[in-house]
Amino acid sequence: MRSGALGVALGDRTLTVCEVLARAGLEDESPFAALHAFCRQLSPAPRLPAGPVFGSNDWYYAYGNNSAATIVADAERITDLAPGGEHRPFAVIDDGWQPARGRGDGQRAVGVWDHGNEKFGDMADVAAAVRRAGARPGIWYRPLLAATNAPDAWRLPRDRTALDPSVPEVLEHVAADVAQLRGWGYDLIKHDFSTYDVLGRWGFEMGAGLTSDGWTFATGATRTTAEVLDGLYATIRRAAGDTLVLGCNTVSHLSAGQFELCRTGDDTSGRVWGRTRKMGVNTLAFRGVQHGAFYAADADCVGVTTAIPWAQNREWLDLVARSGTPLFVSIAPDALGAAQRRDLRAALARAAVPQPLGEPLDWQGTTVPGRWRLDGEVRRYAWVDDDGAPLTV
Repeated sequence: MRSGALGVALGDRTLTVCEVLARAGLEDESPFAALHAFCRQLSPAPRLPAGPVFGSNDWYYAYGNNSAATIVADAERITDLAPGGEHRPFAVIDDGWQPARGRGDGQRAVGVWDHGNEKFGDMADVAAAVRRAGARPGIWYRPLLAATNAPDAWRLPRDRTALDPSVPEVLEHVAADVAQLRGWGYDLIKHDFSTYDVLGRWGFEMGAGLTSDGWTFATGATRTTAEVLDGLYATIRRAAGDTLVLGCNTVSHLSAGQFELCRTGDDTSGRVWGRTRKMGVNTLAFRGVQHGAFYAADADCVGVTTAIPWAQNREWLDLVARSGTPLFVSIAPDALGAAQRRDLRAALARAAVPQPLGEPLDWQGTTVPGRWRLDGEVRRYAWVDDDGAPLTV
């Protein structure tokens, strides 16, 4: 009911706050199945991908140190590892292609998305090269990061480095950026940071207060934060057309029906196994009920690097591949040995065909479930801590 940090001022307008729904459980229905069915009742018309979504994303090995050459190599690598067939793998360019990442001049070019830096060149040419390699091109983008030359009237009162999505001209600017990404030939657009850019806090920092005190949007407190974000999401959706949209750091229930995919948890890692186990396994278990109901739920990547023992990471890879949810892998070239190739080929072959949604069976007793029902069979995963000791909580 707030507009930023202030109470919304509706004037003569009436706002429907919520609709209360209820559902009776079925005999012998598991809690997970009941909650999944209830999510479908809450979101009866999701916008879903036409087929399985799988492929590469370069963030968890490159961490922004990428280029056109590394992306094309990613595309060739994932095409070689993925099966042939109707559904092709994605090769997603994450943070690092934009001018501020490549010029070495601090923040002068931050928030600019209309061309690539010198390591990438023409972004349409990069997309075409990825497609020639046999993969579908995807790209990351931060829509509300204000460029240095952004008009002052476009900036969020709470933080002048962020654009204010209540301003019509800002929405026009975002629409033009998204249309440009689509026009370059990218089949998937991953947009990120918008909740943080508007509210200034990560979810784990919010508690009872979503944002700092004393501010509202530049256009006044006439619309709630939810309405403003909903308008941003609708703008991105329209501009993207039939391009797949993956929302990252977006509000879950507002994303339903707008975006085909949604990142449902905090970042996994290509450096620290404990973070992947904590963030990835947890969000797959506890947000999986929203998969196929709100959107395709992306529990984040498998970072295939030399920093994480493969015996640990292959368990995460196997679970995601069997879960029926999107599978993205970040493959460092120096980490791709014979065992990794074998396991990645098997995982991508599973991810390339529709799978029933995986169900955690011990999710009411642990934060990182290890017992799962996957395609009708019960499988166990021995999650361990960073030192290889069994994890019990």
